[in-house]
Amino acid sequence: MKIQEKKGEITAFLSIVFVLLVSFISGILQISSIHVSKNMSRLETDRAIFSIFGEYQRNLLEDYHVFALEGSYGSGEYKEDNILRRMHYYGSPGTEHEITGIQYLTDNNGQSFREQVLAYMEQRYGIGIIQNLTGLTGEWSRQEIETEEMEKELKEEGSSVLDEFNEIRGDSEELEEDPFTCLEEIEKSGLLSVVLPGEMSLSGRAVSLEKQVSYRSRTTGRGSFPMRQNMDGIEEKLMFDEYVLKYFKNAAMDSSGAAKEDDNRNTSLEYEVEYILEGKSSDKENLEAVLLKIFLIRMALNYAYLMTDTQKQGEAKALALTISVILLNPELSEAVSPLILLAWAAGESVVDIRTLLAGRKAPLVKSKENWQVSLFSLFTLGTGTEDLSGGDTEDGISYEDYLRGFLFLKNKDNVTMRTIDRVEENLSAVRGMDFFRADQCITRLELKNTVEIYGNITYEFPAYFGYE
Repeated sequence: MKIQEKKGEITAFLSIVFVLLVSFISGILQISSIHVSKNMSRLETDRAIFSIFGEYQRNLLEDYHVFALEGSYGSGEYKEDNILRRMHYYGSPGTEHEITGIQYLTDNNGQSFREQVLAYMEQRYGIGIIQNLTGLTGEWSRQEIETEEMEKELKEEGSSVLDEFNEIRGDSEELEEDPFTCLEEIEKSGLLSVVLPGEMSLSGRAVSLEKQVSYRSRTTGRGSFPMRQNMDGIEEKLMFDEYVLKYFKNAAMDSSGAAKEDDNRNTSLEYEVEYILEGKSSDKENLEAVLLKIFLIRMALNYAYLMTDTQKQGEAKALALTISVILLNPELSEAVSPLILLAWAAGESVVDIRTLLAGRKAPLVKSKENWQVSLFSLFTLGTGTEDLSGGDTEDGISYEDYLRGFLFLKNKDNVTMRTIDRVEENLSAVRGMDFFRADQCITRLELKNTVEIYGNITYEFPAYFGYE
């Protein structure tokens, strides 16, 4: 039997093709496996970081509409490891996480806090809430200048109105009553002793400045994060100030004499907006500092009106002449008359402030019709025996209007950080969250993640989350 021999070139070729095809398919499967592992690692990390930031501090959001992750998780002991442990808890056990960037609520003078407040106010109220205010900013700046000028006029070359009058009067005991009674009481006991309405009691609450987040040493973040544009714009400043006025208490009462709608929360300070403006430890100090500014503004406006009212100038001259005669020196009349006008402007300012604190409106510009203090009333104003509480002017300005102007003129970083002071204090005092620290509240996080995905292949990828 004859055996036929055939060449094997085709079989060898097919074998090579088969090996190549298997290798190609194996490579595709390996690459697919690597990509799937990469994607799964990313998904696990994204799921974990989203879950972590889903644990935002609920009371902070409910009370102040700000998102932040409280990093100590209620313990008061903050470590970055707390976050990494939560990452593994939420499903990334095989991934090594390294925090490369982190931002806290207080970083960059409260940048994240301010951004979230502005976003909330724009979404909740829209630009219409400040539409009528943008035209007032120039007036507020002008009033600030007038206040400084009035302060200089009252204490020119270190001599106050009272000093000048006492120098004129000398040692005379003849003048039992004089129009400077109110100013004397202010100098002796302070402005608050004469300007508070009869139905208003002064708060005695105080805080320790050393414990406030704006004063103490703070936990700070690292890394570079996006920042909202135009943070210093007029509209942005007005919008943030409206937030302060809406969510924090001030000293004004409503027109019925009751506590303002600012509720009955047991906050550590009663005059919170005044604290945000002045940053002093006690309600008394903050209120007095704010009222002194209003007093000087009102005094400048009232004195400007008196200089246009010839009738009142005549009354002041007549009283000055009477005082000079009593002092047995008629020539002093010309020197006493302008001092009486200043005292009269001061007395009218006291009644204006009483009007404002009682929740009513005082006229911006005075006239014969809305002037409230008679020259005779100056003899008793400030003694507690007079009953001058002021009227209500429908088209006037309120205490809150003055606060709004002061907030606008204040440095935005100071306003932002002191607002965070109040947030932290109130969550502690009202909500009982003694552990809460604003500089431990995380708003943005950037991670470098490392994972072994196929054999000894190491894969690194970033992850980011922020409350935008």
